[in-house]
Amino acid sequence: MGELANCSECGSLFVQTLRPLCTSCYRKQEEDYKKVSLYMRQKKNRMATLLDVCEHTEVEERRVRQFIREGRLIVTSFPNLGYPCESCGKMIQMNRICSTCKRELEEELDSLKGKQPQDKEVTDKQATQSRLNQFL
Repeated sequence: MGELANCSECGSLFVQTLRPLCTSCYRKQEEDYKKVSLYMRQKKNRMATLLDVCEHTEVEERRVRQFIREGRLIVTSFPNLGYPCESCGKMIQMNRICSTCKRELEEELDSLKGKQPQDKEVTDKQATQSRLNQFL
């Protein structure tokens, strides 16, 4: 059974079962998806950009990006359809950050992991010494 929640779109109170949207907002979202989907299916619109899609369908940019992230719009067929990387702003077609930013984050994490074992050994030695002191 569902529980009471506020709609993530409009804030109204509703009984939440599967999705964080009230029925009204869910219907609006599905109508927006149909508009975008029908627009993109037309051969003449295959080269449309995100801004073109938003302009011609009157669907908000954040909503179209949401459809792409959810995999509802398969962007491999639409080479100009993308959205900005959340880190650097480069246009991408999947995930939240571009491959360059991802690589930089991974390198930074790897460098932090390289420093961590030494710190962990010191902490482990201190914990062991503390336990030994309890028994002495």
